[in-house]
Formats: sequence, C-alpha cells, structure tokens
Amino acid sequence: MIHRERPSALRLLFVWRGSIVAHILPQILGFALYAAAVVVAVRALRLDLSAVGVAPFALVGLTLSIYLSFRNSAAYDRWWEARRLWGQLVAESRTLPRATEAVLADRAMRRRFLLCYLGFCHLLRGRLRNLDVSAETAALSGRAASSTEALRLMGHDLAEARRSGALDPIGHRIIEERLAVLTAVETGCERIAFTPLPFAYTLLLHRTAYLVCLLLPFGLVATAGWATPLLTALIAYTFFGLDRLSEELEDPFGTEANDLALDSLCRTCEISVFEALGEPAPPPLAPQGYYLS
Repeated sequence: MIHRERPSALRLLFVWRGSIVAHILPQILGFALYAAAVVVAVRALRLDLSAVGVAPFALVGLTLSIYLSFRNSAAYDRWWEARRLWGQLVAESRTLPRATEAVLADRAMRRRFLLCYLGFCHLLRGRLRNLDVSAETAALSGRAASSTEALRLMGHDLAEARRSGALDPIGHRIIEERLAVLTAVETGCERIAFTPLPFAYTLLLHRTAYLVCLLLPFGLVATAGWATPLLTALIAYTFFGLDRLSEELEDPFGTEANDLALDSLCRTCEISVFEALGEPAPPPLAPQGYYLS
C-alpha cells in the first residue's frame, strides 16, 4: 500500500510510485504511435474523413465508461470489505488479551493462546498471498500449518481448560465468541480472495476499450490533425488506467502498490498482544520508498 503525504500539484503530475502508468505505458505509447500512423496515412492518401466525426465514439465511450464505473465500484467494494475484515482482526488483538486476562488465570496458558492467535494472523496472510510463512509462525503457533488449524488448536486449548476447571462456563463462552469472530474474518477473506469478479466483465471491457482506441483516430483526424495521437493517448490512459486500477483493487490481498498492507497489519496485532502480555513489542513497520507492505 502506498503511504505518503499528498504531493504538490506540480509533483503530482510526475509521481511514479503507486501510479498505474508503468503498467499501461505500452498501451498508451502503442495507440499514440498507431494514431500518428493513421494521420500520416490519411494525409498521404488525401482521404476525406470529415463525415465520420466523433459522435459515434462518444456514444461508445459513454457505454464503456458505465462498464468501467461498475467494475471499479465492484472492485473497490471488495477492497474496502477486505480492509474492514482485517480491521476486525486488529480489533481482536486488543479484545482477546483483555478477555483472556479476565477469565484465564494460568498465565502460561493465556500466553500460548494469544501467540496462537498471532500465528493465525500470519498464517491467514500467507494463505491469502500464497506465501510460506512457516518460519515466522514456528515460534508463535508451531503446531499449526494453516489458519484454520490454528483456530482449531485454540478451540482445543479452551476445551481442555474447561475440562480441567481452569476455565468456567461463562469464560469459555466469552472466548468462544471471539473465536467465532475470527472464523468469520477468515471466511470473509477466503470469499474475496477465491471468488474473482466474473471474467466476462474483463473480457467485455478489454475488447471495447481496444476497439474504441483503434477506431478513434479515424474520427479525430479530420478535426484534430496532428493532435490526434495526443488525444488518443489520453483516452487510452483513462480507459486502460481505470481498468488496471480495478484489477489491482479486485485482489486486495496481493503485494502490488495499492493492495492492503497485510505485513503492517500483522505487526500491529503483534504490538497489541505483546504489550498486553507485558513483553517487549516489535516496532511498527515503516514504509520503504512510500510502500508499506
């Protein structure tokens, strides 16, 4: 995730880190060169395209804008829901220590339970990003190989504490409710990560955007002349830029510039838990080159 102060109006034009221009530059330059070739061909052949105009392209562009707006809105909803789910996970890093302190008298059991919760956070991050986080979780919940297993082990520890009398029924219910919240967070993240937007939307948008940019120079050349390549590049930047941004937001758990900072969120959970345990807490992660992982 890009984490920086808003640059000045002049610097905003040249910001590269976090911009989608790097990803769509081939399309922008390609269509600008293509439009220049169209201008050269039309003038060399003395073709009269004044009757074509831009009206048909305005109608198609309006339709394409509606499609892009819908996809961008759907992608942002996924991104925002993912952030809310991880916000809930951060909230639990403050609720669980407080709840366990009230109902678990055994400090060693409480510490093992909370470290297993931190292992759950890292294992969930690893699953969503398809990363091997076993080295990070070995000291936290070495018994668990997945976030689901971490929850199951936490539930098992609660059951053992209940049977041994270390946890009364009311305390067991309180902590079990917190585990239900963690299960809902995990399930919600899985739903977002493993259910992409229908491919038909992407296919329709790409085909329409390419057709508009391929035909647009023929409608502009009669009135815009040598400004046609510039105008075509601007249109390509708008269409393909929105499409690329939607593609990034559609998968909010990745490692691209505009994805969620899951590493930083896990570190926030660690700080809350270790402070509650009275142990030295690791420092917050700082952005590297304006990028917070």
